[in-house]
Amino acid sequence: MSAATYEFPLSERMRNYLRIEHLMAQAKAAAAHDDSHAHLNYFSHLFTLLDLIERIDVRTDVVKELDTQERNLVHWSQHPNINSDALSETLQAVIHTRDKLKASKKPGSELKLEGFLQSIRQRFTIPGGTCSFDLPHLHFWLNKPTDERKADMALWLSHIDLLSDAISLLLSFLRQRSQFVELTAPNGFYQGDAEDKSELIRVRLAASAGVYPTLSGNKYRYALRFMQMKGDQAVSSTADITFDMAACK
Repeated sequence: MSAATYEFPLSERMRNYLRIEHLMAQAKAAAAHDDSHAHLNYFSHLFTLLDLIERIDVRTDVVKELDTQERNLVHWSQHPNINSDALSETLQAVIHTRDKLKASKKPGSELKLEGFLQSIRQRFTIPGGTCSFDLPHLHFWLNKPTDERKADMALWLSHIDLLSDAISLLLSFLRQRSQFVELTAPNGFYQGDAEDKSELIRVRLAASAGVYPTLSGNKYRYALRFMQMKGDQAVSSTADITFDMAACK
């Protein structure tokens, strides 16, 4: 039976990480297509991603967290039953990523010097602003050979790859640290105390459950409410919902 996993961040920092991960995945998926319409969507994802990372100093947070991960891994290396080869490989990945990120320029800053991108960026904020009569040079680019367009898109994303890879590494650690446990939400409602200051709540439901979760709260206390669709309206479920949850910290 297929399942859907929903992730709810409990801090602004985690929201930013998940948004960057999501936008990067969307941009890469659009770039992987051969269709020019998908490549037009690529720019929407790229510019939204640039707006986000230009507005916040996410690199500083990521470097600090990689420093913390290094200390944790060094501590775990003293454990007698640890897989030393796997730990050493992970530790080297953390150190390598952190050092490269520290030495790099601000993510995406070099794209500000890319004349083609800057010449089309503002039009993507205007409804219908990417028509051929608005941006003929964009449509000239969209009619280039597919291999050339893909090479350009890969180059532009490469300026954000390092930050994206670092965030992916941190999120993989976070997701792996907590296991799913089966829980029940009486009348579609579940409340939890995050005494361990959880960063991320992950909820897994059977795709056929007919409901989806919403979350309110913070890293100390949170509540899940399961919703269902009645016609075109979302209403709270009153059924007892069985679900799997992982509180990641």
